[in-house]
Amino acid sequence: ERCDWPMNPQIRELEEHATETATFVETALKLGGASEEEAKKTGALDRADEQIEDLFAPKYQTAGSPAHRAVWDKEFPIDIFVGQAKPASPAAQTVMDKSIEVVRRLRDSGTLFDEKNKIRQSAIDELGKVGYWGLLVDSKYGGSGSNFGAFARFLVKMGAVDPTTSGLASVHGCIGAVDPVRTFGSTEQKQEYLPKLASGERVSAFALTEPAAGSDLTALRTKAELVGDYYVVNGEKLFITNVVPGRTVGLVCLINNKPAVLIADLPAQEDETFQLKKYGLHALKHTYNQGMIFKNFKVPKKNLLQPTRGDGLTVGYHGLNRGRVAVCATGAAGMRLMLANMLPWAKFRKTYGETIVKRELVRRRIGRMAALIVGCDALIDWCSWLLDEGYRGEMECTVAKIFGSESLKEASIDLFMKTHGGRSFLHGHIFGDNVHEYLAPCIYEGEGEMLCMGFFKSLIKEHGHKYYEPIGKALYAAGIKQPNMANPAHMMKLAPAAMPWLKWRANEMVAGPVRAKLPSMPPSLAELAQFAADNLQGSRLEVDRLMQKNQLKLADRQCTMVELSQRIQSMIVMLTTALWAAKQSDELVKTAAIVLGRDIRRQLTGKRPTSDDFRLTTKLGADIAEGGFKALAGVEEVELLMPYTP
Repeated sequence: ERCDWPMNPQIRELEEHATETATFVETALKLGGASEEEAKKTGALDRADEQIEDLFAPKYQTAGSPAHRAVWDKEFPIDIFVGQAKPASPAAQTVMDKSIEVVRRLRDSGTLFDEKNKIRQSAIDELGKVGYWGLLVDSKYGGSGSNFGAFARFLVKMGAVDPTTSGLASVHGCIGAVDPVRTFGSTEQKQEYLPKLASGERVSAFALTEPAAGSDLTALRTKAELVGDYYVVNGEKLFITNVVPGRTVGLVCLINNKPAVLIADLPAQEDETFQLKKYGLHALKHTYNQGMIFKNFKVPKKNLLQPTRGDGLTVGYHGLNRGRVAVCATGAAGMRLMLANMLPWAKFRKTYGETIVKRELVRRRIGRMAALIVGCDALIDWCSWLLDEGYRGEMECTVAKIFGSESLKEASIDLFMKTHGGRSFLHGHIFGDNVHEYLAPCIYEGEGEMLCMGFFKSLIKEHGHKYYEPIGKALYAAGIKQPNMANPAHMMKLAPAAMPWLKWRANEMVAGPVRAKLPSMPPSLAELAQFAADNLQGSRLEVDRLMQKNQLKLADRQCTMVELSQRIQSMIVMLTTALWAAKQSDELVKTAAIVLGRDIRRQLTGKRPTSDDFRLTTKLGADIAEGGFKALAGVEEVELLMPYTP
């Protein structure tokens, strides 16, 4: 039977015609019909990605990650799907407890926000005194050195008290100046900045986005020129959270036309070299999200971060994985607040003489929201464990970010708003007052569908390099543009290069993968986990066929890539949630995981829900309404708005 060879022979022009700095991706895009500009810019991002990979030992790089191995390994790597985040150290736990006390007290007294409805500087200072800003800073620099898993779970708890304060900790510690200095700073830079960042003297932000540079980070225009002992910066930044005079920012700019990061201390007041660009923004309403305009702004030469590998994009990308887990934590916290507000309303509101908490539709919404919360909790624990273990976690943290943000969107509109009806839009209602906060995470740390394409690219890169490149090289060397396997000459030329791929494909068709061996767990969860593991392993052939079919045009098949990426990610959510829930003591958590797993399985198979599915979800909703759902521990109910006499 004729083979549809997967690699256009021209791809090997990479070796013959590419410059020293060109990447395989860059040249492939050129040969696939992309413009010179697109090919170069995409190649630059690909180089940054490879430079980040080099920061990790091979075991912890993308090809060794759980998501990648679940698709491509012969034996399913179940052991790296069951890790669970470690508890906080005593020092870090003390800081966390005190921080919660401070924020709850300030919130209840009405002094957390100022007259502009922004978080008060005095609140930031008081949190600094109890160590809040130093949770991710090593103890030798004045922090409490929390592991990331404990920090991520704490963000959920703080987010249920006040989302703004939780979000600022994420900005400061994950994507602000803390991670860049910790990871890429020199000894001198760490000694100078980390104590200030830990104490809250210099709360931080990260200045990457520009008017023309969002998802396309190669469109940076802000430039810095070395003049004596200072870099002189000119340019503009936009949509930067936590920017006010006196902050410290990781400033991404071009130095000699290459991305770089300067640690810049903003002046105490605006002046002729530094101005804020103010605008109205519906989301992040309690923080300062502003633009910055630099005109001959000076930053000391010694403040340039100089990673041993890579450039400014490498620095910028590194903290994003932690930020993506933090976005999932935002979703988990937001849905807890919604559910805690939904339950008393459902018990109060009557229709036709009966409280709506007894209605199937409302119980289904409660059960579904609990399922989404449990899915987020599982991903937060798993992804932060991977990061603490040393994994890069790019693919896994992408899954967490997308699931967390999309769950928050679904929960707020389809579950929460519809249950509260018209009261959702009253001033003072947490939906009406925060709807933009619930939708904006779909954009934070990368828009979801863009991230789906990045996930897919990471998934196929190693497979293509291992099996397809040798075929393309042989085709090019032989001058064969249209291979015909009925032609003996073609067969002889291609057989050596094609043999590894043919053996791989034949083995997959005949023997297939070794089925995952699950740990001991409840049968209902085991059934779902096995389904997810089996389908993850089975997806490798679908991915391979897609690569064959589209060849160099694959980059243009964005819709197809996103759809398949989403399905693979859904299987990962399903598996991770089932494995995580099996280790929890709360039976309602286990049931919620089953509800989520069944929902995902139906999405993947196209089957309709059964009566048993409906009964399980509505029973879960009824049980949660009766109390005992441990995920809501410590989450306070919100006062009913505009109550009436039933």
